[in-house]
Amino acid sequence: MSYETGNNYMKHFLIFLFFLLNYSVYAQVSTSVEWRPNISISHGDSIFYSTGRKLGWNDFKGTPDNKSIAAAVTSSGFGYSCMMKAKNRAMGINILVYCFYDKVQSWVKPGMASDYALLHEQHHFDITYIATCLFIKRLKTTSFTMENYADQLNKIYDECYDEMEKMQNDYDGQTKNGQLKNIQREWNNKIDGQLASITID
Repeated sequence: MSYETGNNYMKHFLIFLFFLLNYSVYAQVSTSVEWRPNISISHGDSIFYSTGRKLGWNDFKGTPDNKSIAAAVTSSGFGYSCMMKAKNRAMGINILVYCFYDKVQSWVKPGMASDYALLHEQHHFDITYIATCLFIKRLKTTSFTMENYADQLNKIYDECYDEMEKMQNDYDGQTKNGQLKNIQREWNNKIDGQLASITID
């Protein structure tokens, strides 16, 4: 079992709607951060994270890599869209955040599709969602200005992405891709605990 980032084909993107007005680049702007369980963007055969929708083996549509030691691979990632608007001579930024799984890039080898392995893969997607929620939390506590918002968005995204990658690698490394069942149980409890503590409002 293993994990691959979906970031290489589904990067965050920015949409800018500018209005001509006399506004200081140093002034703080109002910020709205929204979690989107789905988003209307075409990125192939994707699933957007939902606590009520678990992965099934029929979601693993990719062709297995026979050279890989992994029994299965989960490809997931998170991203955002950013829209800037002006109203009544005030600037506002609306950031929409989403978490996705790519069916085409995810695969399982023949004969390896067990319930145990599926839970391991589900937790890879859960880790991506945990990082997504961390991204949202940090966005909500950041003061954006016209001057710094682009750099701040990229900086926070990169930091949360790196933390996600570390957790994914620790998960596979410590469980030996799910082979160490006692360590897998510890990670199951750890991930379930973090999921239970998440609130997105």
